[in-house]
Order: sequence, then structure tokens, then C-alpha cells
Amino acid sequence: MIVVRYVDDFVLGFQHEDDARRFCAALKERLAHFHLELHPDKTRLIEFGRFAAENRRRRGGEKPETFDFLGFTHYCGKTRRGKFKLGRKTQRKKKVAKLKSLKEQLRQRMHAPVPETGAWLQRVLQGHYQYYAVPGNSPAMAHFREGVTRLWYTTLRRRSQKSGHNWTRMQRITRRWLPYPRILHPWPNQRFDAMHPR
Repeated sequence: MIVVRYVDDFVLGFQHEDDARRFCAALKERLAHFHLELHPDKTRLIEFGRFAAENRRRRGGEKPETFDFLGFTHYCGKTRRGKFKLGRKTQRKKKVAKLKSLKEQLRQRMHAPVPETGAWLQRVLQGHYQYYAVPGNSPAMAHFREGVTRLWYTTLRRRSQKSGHNWTRMQRITRRWLPYPRILHPWPNQRFDAMHPR
């Protein structure tokens, strides 16, 4: 059994389905003693891991299900050699909510000088990368940067009817202020690898 927990959210991994079902039933019973219950929308039993895709394909099913945890959508991926790997990408709901929030903030900063807004957005992107820059998540981070660029471009164009901000100029601005994403965190097995001294 594998347990990954953060505050009151946790993911449990079992090798055998029967063990998972027994644990789920026992956990519900235990929580009921304290008048508590599992969140119905967040609690699921899914087939996941290196054998999930093959097992589901053998049964004529679809791809393995995904699950969201700590802002990431986790999915069954493959390496270039075809072996299983844990895939992680920015949770779509989180990304959409953040872009919506930035849209409102950019509207409030509409008439601020470009360097001022650029420095602010630079910090926003750096903070985003610090959390989401895990291996395999580059496409989602690049998409987020593109979303920020479009929002900023639209805001600058709305300053006046005769806005001098065309796409060519916008590209120069974003190259100056909006950093490109790069992976900042190692794979989990590298981060938590423990070697015994000889």
C-alpha cells in the first residue's frame, strides 16, 4: 500500500483491487464513528499504473482514468521505449481559473506602463513555473504562457482605438518580459531516492 497525503487530501495505491475495496469500506465505517464521511466527488476507485492500460485494453475498455491531486492531473503515460511512466499536467480547472483572474487584474492595470505590467507578469509566470515545472508538463506551461500573452495583448489593444500594439511589437514585448518555461523539478524517484552509504 502506498499513501501520498497533503493536509486532508490523500491518494492511496494498492496492488490488488480487493484490498482497495476492503480498505475503502473500512475507512467509510471508521469515519462514520466520528460523524465524518468521504467527499463524494473526490473519492474514486480507479485502475491506474503500469498494467492499467493493458488490462483495460484486454477487456475492451478505454484508456485508464485520470485523477486530480494538488493542482495536477495524473495520467498513465509511456516513455519513448514504451514503458509506463506517471504523467502529470496542470489541472485544467486551475489553469482556467488563474487565467480568468489575470484577465481581471490586467483590466485594472490597463493604463499602467508596459514595464510595470511586464515586471508583474514576469513574477506571476515565475511563481507558476516554480510549482508546475515538473517533467512532462512543458506543453501545459507553454500553453499558460500563451494564454497570458493573449490576455496582455488584448488589454494593450483596448487602450485606445488607435493602439500601436500589433502582434509583431507584442512578440518583442513578451520576449523581454515573459520568461519561457523550463523544467525545475526532478522526477519523484530522483527527488526521494535514498542511497545507503557503503
